[in-house]
Parts: sequence; structure tokens; C-alpha cells
Amino acid sequence: MPFAYYDRLSAARKRIYRASDAIGTLGLPPGVAAGEWVAGIRQALVADDRAALRRACQDLVAALMRGYRVPPVAVRVLAQRPADGYGELHGLYEPEDGGKPATISVWMRTAARGQVVAFRTFLRTLCHEICHHLDYELFALEETFHTEGFYKRESSLANALLARETPGTAAVPPGAAETSGATGTPPGAARPVPAGRTR
Repeated sequence: MPFAYYDRLSAARKRIYRASDAIGTLGLPPGVAAGEWVAGIRQALVADDRAALRRACQDLVAALMRGYRVPPVAVRVLAQRPADGYGELHGLYEPEDGGKPATISVWMRTAARGQVVAFRTFLRTLCHEICHHLDYELFALEETFHTEGFYKRESSLANALLARETPGTAAVPPGAAETSGATGTPPGAARPVPAGRTR
């Protein structure tokens, strides 16, 4: 069943929404051994090491984009999440614009308490933003919407990455903040093509 905002879309945008909703899975590209980078993300969060976290995220994303055979996307890891009356901004995808490369931004600390985000929440946020890039570049959608299919793709990618994590990684640090959902965007919010700025 479409999210409530579907009824407010134009006929053309409804077609894009339905195309997105029909794609329910997203596996790892063949030959991409992601386990070391996934473990690196966990370890960097445990160590509260933003530079190491950015490197692990960028290496993972670069390998995935090569595997999917789509244009690359730059990854920024920022410190404390911004917040406003709508909630905390967990992640942000900005598509390529006028020669500026596509960019994913993710935040590693909660807005309220400044706690390091729990590993699974952080990884899922990263997967969420990757899925927005793939909507444009892999699935050739003209717009990227939050649909049930989109959230299924996000979950399937996150689960595939977790299944490949190298064993023996450190535990999540005490007090790490676990939150529900991948981003601060309310379910069903749409991402317009030109800006791509979201919660």
C-alpha cells in the first residue's frame, strides 16, 4: 500500500513511485568482499575515530559502486547530528549537480547527548543514503522516493553487509546511542531530484 503522500503526486511522479515500490531487494554485487570494511566501521565507532570511520565508509561505498558499475559517490562523516523541530538529521544524500560529485553525509553522534551512534543504526543510515544514489544511477529512476520498496532495498542491503562482517570485531561501546529508523526523515517523505537534501 502506498504511503499517504502518494495521493498528492502528479501522474508522472506516481509512475516513478510505483517503479521504485516494485523493486524490493538489493543484494551485494558479485565479488565484493565487504566484510573487512563493515568491521572497520564497527571498530571506528567503538574507538570514536571519525577519520577511520570516514575511510572505512568511503572504501565500502567505493567498492559497492564499482561492483554495481555506477558512478562513484563521495562520503563525508560529520560529528554531531543537526536537529530542528522535525528531529535529528541522520544522513543526507546530495546528487551530482553541475559537475559537483554526488555526496553522502552521515553523522556519528546524536544531537541531544552527543553519544556515538550504535553500529547497526549507523550502517543502516549509510545504506539508506546509498539506496538513494542507486535509485538514480542503478535503477535509472528520475526521482528517489521513500516507498515500501525503497525501505526493503535498504534492509536487504544492510542485512547482506552485516552477514559479511569479519568475525571477532569489538563490541558496541557502553552508552552508544541506538535509535529507530535510518534517518530522521518521516516515512514516506519524497526526495526531489534537484536538491536531494533530506533528513
